[in-house]
Amino acid sequence: MFMFEKPHGMRDTLPGLYETKKRVRSSLTEVMGLWGYEFMETPTLEFYETVGVQSAILEQQLFKLLDQEGKTLVLRPDMTGPIARVAASKLLKEHHPIRVGYAANVFRAQEREGGRPAEFEQVGVELIGDGSTSADAEVIALVVCSLKKAGLTSFKISIGHIGIADALFMEVLGNEERAHVLRRFLYEKNYVGYREHVKALNLSSIDKNRLLELLELRGGIETCGAAKAIVDSEKGKNAISELETLWQTLGDYECADDVKLDLSMVSHMSYYTGILFEIYAENVGFPIGNGGRYDQLLGRFESPAPAPGFGIRIDRLLEALNPEDETEKIDVVIFSTEQRAEAIKFAGEERRKGKKVVLQDLAGIENIDQMTKYFRNVAYFIGSRKEEQHG
Repeated sequence: MFMFEKPHGMRDTLPGLYETKKRVRSSLTEVMGLWGYEFMETPTLEFYETVGVQSAILEQQLFKLLDQEGKTLVLRPDMTGPIARVAASKLLKEHHPIRVGYAANVFRAQEREGGRPAEFEQVGVELIGDGSTSADAEVIALVVCSLKKAGLTSFKISIGHIGIADALFMEVLGNEERAHVLRRFLYEKNYVGYREHVKALNLSSIDKNRLLELLELRGGIETCGAAKAIVDSEKGKNAISELETLWQTLGDYECADDVKLDLSMVSHMSYYTGILFEIYAENVGFPIGNGGRYDQLLGRFESPAPAPGFGIRIDRLLEALNPEDETEKIDVVIFSTEQRAEAIKFAGEERRKGKKVVLQDLAGIENIDQMTKYFRNVAYFIGSRKEEQHG
């Protein structure tokens, strides 16, 4: 019964889709390279006690296994943790900002498939060692340029700051346990549940209105002015000021039209400490990517450094692009034993011209007509004749 089955959430990538993914991946990484990001790879397996524990992915979504020494390993659930590990141990010794990129598969276990993949590819960057708002603006502007290079024309990046909701909740509610309940509603985008919960709290009407007004803080730079009316703490004011500076810098990058502010935004990624963002595209029900600032993560690897970054999910980007699978334009050379050497020479010459050529012995074909219909051009080296057919 398992002959043709796959584990929950696993997918096959057939040739046409593979070529499409390769093209889209190449478009993204080309732009990132032009911005000075150098690409790296990390192992698929990491120690649970290091990368697994530090990951913001839920414990039940980690793929765990034991090595021969009894140590617990995990399939990497994201790339930020592994890159933070490498940066802390090897890259940050030069004491200046480093820019690294990646294109890699990550793994997250699914209890039931439900259309959610357990393995998917991310392309992204990390800008490690720069605590300025300019670094946040750079990674967001890079998202915009990368997506446009990949061919996506209709998308929007929603930007928030983890400090705004946190500050408001602590001002009004006074403790983390009560704040966590509201934060969960926001993360799940259950705004009806959020409103009902706020109305049921034992608070003054003024404080209830402050919590409810948080949901209305979406739009352009004017949103920051409205936020100042409901947030009193220095932490909250500083977060708003960071967003105002970010907005101005994104204007210099000429990508303000591609972004909007959403000050009610929170994240399940527990390591985010400042500005965070999600990328949305038409006809896709989930973010196609996300990112933000995580200034405390590298400190967990005993090498404190500020850093923003982002990851784009290739599967969701392809859903937004909705491209047709790209069938390769391949030629075939069919030969018999008598002209094998000539056929091999001919195929080599065509490949040196950049053409993709299959070299096929006539003896290995059962139905020549059935086979050749899948190729663009056909060249025959059979017996004493050489013949070419162009599709």
